[in-house]
Amino acid sequence: MDELEALRKLIEEQDYSAALTLIDEMDEMAKDDKITKVESFLEVLLVHLIKQRAEQRLTSSWERSIETSLRGITRSNKRRSAGGFYLKSEEIQAALDETCPYALKEAAREAFGGAFEPKKLLQMFDPQSVKQQALDLILNYDPQN
Repeated sequence: MDELEALRKLIEEQDYSAALTLIDEMDEMAKDDKITKVESFLEVLLVHLIKQRAEQRLTSSWERSIETSLRGITRSNKRRSAGGFYLKSEEIQAALDETCPYALKEAAREAFGGAFEPKKLLQMFDPQSVKQQALDLILNYDPQN
């Protein structure tokens, strides 16, 4: 917690401008951590949605992984004290775009027993519709259901 010690020192020295700059940096670091956590859940979500589309089936373990991912995304993305969310829908869409190639690679290892390379697996589904499905699931997720 070097940043907190530095912040305390800046406040004690009444260097409020530098303290506010440090607070902005700390806020950005916290947001980056949240984004990283959300992206890891996004990858798992996409892997299972890709496998579902490519294999045209859904197993109970995939369904549980999808649910767990949605719960993790929702919990990680929620600002508890300030309310709202760290990532808005446009930012989630961008994160889905960034995460999809990694998810495709992992899905290729798992789908059909790893029989297809990512490029071949990509021909078995529409990646835009999978990303849209993921976004819709995230935005409409209700943990009570």
